[in-house]
Amino acid sequence: MARLNVAVLISGRGSNLQALIDGCAASGFPAQIGLVISNTPDAAGLDRAQKAGIATHEVNHRDYSDREDFETALNQALTGAGIEFICLAGFMRLLTPGFVNRWKDRLINIHPSLLPAYKGLDTHTRVLADGVRFTGCTVHFVRAEMDHGPIIVQAAVPVHADDDEARLAARVLAAEHQCYPLALRMIADGRVSIADEIITIRGIDSPDTVLINPIIDC
Repeated sequence: MARLNVAVLISGRGSNLQALIDGCAASGFPAQIGLVISNTPDAAGLDRAQKAGIATHEVNHRDYSDREDFETALNQALTGAGIEFICLAGFMRLLTPGFVNRWKDRLINIHPSLLPAYKGLDTHTRVLADGVRFTGCTVHFVRAEMDHGPIIVQAAVPVHADDDEARLAARVLAAEHQCYPLALRMIADGRVSIADEIITIRGIDSPDTVLINPIIDC
């Protein structure tokens, strides 16, 4: 069976890209990364891709007068490489409804919160300011509205009493690195279906434990 040909779009260091590279390298993984595209020429993630023998391409958004022209260049690179599916991994550009609709149900993103809570930027700062006990990450299909779309995988991450933004971000990022390859595997395996914007996943179990934070000794 042919593996799903995936592109990963990045803007920076590419730590979630590395998690996807490692996942796709596993025996029997049903997807392969055929192309990594960055909108910033000096993105460290490009080096990660090149070290893994993956083709890279730069589409610098500063070279285009508007988002439509930028996305036309993106689409040309994607279709030229025979890409079937896109993962956004720290891609710091808002995509137009035209691009999102063109790739509908073939475009996913990972966000560092338990969506629909804490959409947008500075999620960890806001989590700490609100004093919530759990945060996490979400892999979801992309829709035109920012940080919105059918949810595929989530991980709950406890907030510790001594957390600062950096410590909390590191713990959430570790969860992201587990969730993103899992989501891609399930999609490429054909386990994921969408009806009325709700995801159904064939052949999975859900945890039956209750997580409580904080824990005290009685």
